[in-house]
Amino acid sequence: MVSTRTKKDVPTWQPLKAIARSFSPYWIACIPLATIITIVWNKTVAAEDINILEITEAPPDAIIQLQGTLNAIWVLVAAILVIFMNAGFGMLETGFCRHKNAVNILSKNLIVFALATLAYWAIGFSLMFGGPENPIIGFGGWFLGGEPATYGLDPFPVGLPVSVAFLFQAAFAGTAATIVSGAVAERIKFSDFLIFSLLLVGISYPITGHWVWSGGWLGSLGFSDFAGSTVVHSVGGWAALMGAAILGPRMGKYVDGRPQAIPGHNMSIATLGCLILWIGWFGFNPGSQLAADSAVPYIAVTTNLAAAAGGVAATLVAWAKDGKPDLSMIINGILGGLVGITAGCDGVSYWGAVIIGAIAGVIVVYSVSIIDSVLKIDDPVGAISVHLVNGIWGTLAVGLFNTESGLFYGGGLAQLGYQIVGVLSIGLFTVVFSGVVWTVLKSTMGIRVSAEEELNGLDIGEHGMEAYHGFIKEPDGFGGSSSNTVNDDIPTGAGM
Repeated sequence: MVSTRTKKDVPTWQPLKAIARSFSPYWIACIPLATIITIVWNKTVAAEDINILEITEAPPDAIIQLQGTLNAIWVLVAAILVIFMNAGFGMLETGFCRHKNAVNILSKNLIVFALATLAYWAIGFSLMFGGPENPIIGFGGWFLGGEPATYGLDPFPVGLPVSVAFLFQAAFAGTAATIVSGAVAERIKFSDFLIFSLLLVGISYPITGHWVWSGGWLGSLGFSDFAGSTVVHSVGGWAALMGAAILGPRMGKYVDGRPQAIPGHNMSIATLGCLILWIGWFGFNPGSQLAADSAVPYIAVTTNLAAAAGGVAATLVAWAKDGKPDLSMIINGILGGLVGITAGCDGVSYWGAVIIGAIAGVIVVYSVSIIDSVLKIDDPVGAISVHLVNGIWGTLAVGLFNTESGLFYGGGLAQLGYQIVGVLSIGLFTVVFSGVVWTVLKSTMGIRVSAEEELNGLDIGEHGMEAYHGFIKEPDGFGGSSSNTVNDDIPTGAGM
């Protein structure tokens, strides 16, 4: 039977009643609960806004303590990254050199950081950061025995703990000594290298570092080197240049005055070393901010851009110059870009970082060729080109590309002038110091291994072991690493 009621006869409240039936009593009970939660949440957020405003205006001791702890932890992590760069240097140098000297190179890179740590702990840190009121040389607080003010630090948590500041700076000091290792590889006596490293890290490096980073006269003048293009890399490069020049080239490097290629034995670990160094540089440069703040990621980006630009530029230039994209130039181009950006990574634009890195990549290709062919200084790994030449370029680039004081940004010539003074003064001091030490060592102990040891390899002659025992190894083209006889008339040293 069909209902006779029309649509108009349905009560208006009927749809509402149907909707209400779809909700259980539990859902209906949630309505006041949701209202209460909304009100409480709104008041909580409002209270948090007030608390944040109060914290911003007057930070309590707990916030200062937290910030100080974050700063200390970040600098500690950065120090660990820089220390790990020693593995990169070891891999890079070993791969660029011959298999018969692998143990020797690895031994130098490992022990040099141990020696640098002890020398820097005993006197180096005090000479560099002690007595910040003295413009020439630091003094006091030997063996980390001073108060924070002795080293120019504010007490924790406003400043870094002395222990963290020391560890970070010790990692830098070890880097300066490690740079020398590559340039004098494959022919220097192990003992002489250790003595020179102790003197460099304990005396020379801290004195010039004090001039810049601890109230010294260069820093007061206006010289700027944020993370050490000159303070670390050029110092190591100058010392390496003097060592390689006084030590003389490897046997067979020059024939009738023409340089001969002596290929490295393992480009795989050389490439691994480059990547380790690239990663470690994110402790080197951003860690130099010495605080966990917004500048850290910015510095990381400028650092990475310069490294990338350096690698690409070196690849293209080497490709055009020699007809092949040379892997060793790709590696040194990346490292050259990293060294070049180190001085100004905090104050250049992203475009500035790319330009600095690209120019560094071009420089390293031609610098290696000039040092090898024109100056006839044998540098097996290109350390002088990467660290000295691009350390100078990176330092001068601050006077050109710094967004506040650089010439290209309206800052005039003043900053560039300060940079030139810093490069020349630190370079002159390091050259004189290194030259005297290398000359004295050569005159007293003799800094070069015998011809027989050099031919057979320093692994056997200096350490009595081989890195690749039991493996078939290719002999050197000019002598043969397995030779048991040596012509006594073979010249060695700088007169070769």
